[in-house]
Amino acid sequence: MHVSFALFADAANLSQEGKLNILGVFDALQVGSLPAIHPRAHLVVHLKGSAADIGSHSVSFRWLSPSGQELWNSSGDLNVGAPPPGVAEMDLPLIAQLDLPMDAAGPYTMAIAIDGNHTLDVGIQVRTAAQITPNGMLS
Repeated sequence: MHVSFALFADAANLSQEGKLNILGVFDALQVGSLPAIHPRAHLVVHLKGSAADIGSHSVSFRWLSPSGQELWNSSGDLNVGAPPPGVAEMDLPLIAQLDLPMDAAGPYTMAIAIDGNHTLDVGIQVRTAAQITPNGMLS
């Protein structure tokens, strides 16, 4: 099993046909002041798997501040069923709706692990209104 892509978005869902819908992809947030919480962000992790991945797998998320401090973590199980006959590769989308705590400006990281192995980091840059100059540039 491997990660095809992972990102943050304003919204995400699976259609009745199994299509992954993603709206409002972002990699930066501007907040009025800190500390703050960005409510209801969607973390989308698109996994690809094969028949070799049938069974139970652990997935964990760690939200890390710019200083590397863990602000939040969560874990769960992913149960992968057998693919339909003739299918060699399966799409295994994960959608997590999260409130993201932020305590300082700078780069935040969502560290993703599958079966206890660090797999991927998804980053977000957090800025405050005080960092934006009148001409729209970062100070």
